[in-house]
Amino acid sequence: MTAADFIRAHTTLAHPALAPELTLWSATEITPLWQATEAWLAARDLAPPFWAFAWPGGQALARHVLDHPELVAGRRVLDFAAGGGIAAIACARAGAASVAAAEIDPLARAAIALNAAENGVPVTVAADDVVGTPGQWDLILAGDVCYEAPMTARILPWLRTQARTAEVILADPGRAYLPAGLAALARYSVPTTRELEDRESREVTLYRLEADYIPEG
Repeated sequence: MTAADFIRAHTTLAHPALAPELTLWSATEITPLWQATEAWLAARDLAPPFWAFAWPGGQALARHVLDHPELVAGRRVLDFAAGGGIAAIACARAGAASVAAAEIDPLARAAIALNAAENGVPVTVAADDVVGTPGQWDLILAGDVCYEAPMTARILPWLRTQARTAEVILADPGRAYLPAGLAALARYSVPTTRELEDRESREVTLYRLEADYIPEG
């Protein structure tokens, strides 16, 4: 079974609550997917299928881009830690000059390709980990990436470096490791499920990341 076959077998086409004009291969319930795929994923040393859900940060980014296409028009965009690629697909729909989606999970990369094709938009899926690479984008979007201390510590210095030459926007639904040095751009209330979150909706704030922020003290 290929990665694409696996995705089609365990998900269904659905419309994210905050961006219903988009279509994604998505899981309807988290527990059955985890149970059904645990052995398949473990045998291939793959992470749990986080890509199968439109997380609040990604939905907020997609909604913001679709409502404000001038943000991406004519720009080279990177959807970082893209999950299923919802923000990347929104950027391509909104008129970005080029869109890349970065994910370290091979199954997520396959999901991004399937989702982009389903929406009829061109998205380049990065084959390698982009953290540490030189800047080649005008805009970087990152949804819900500050949920673990090691993850935040690894990516934040690189994102701040990127912010010297590109606009970097983080979408955060109140995770524990959100850094300082951020300027709020917009807020969205995103419907969610108690299978994924501890509440029925998440308030997501979009922030602009400053380059080389130095904490006070």
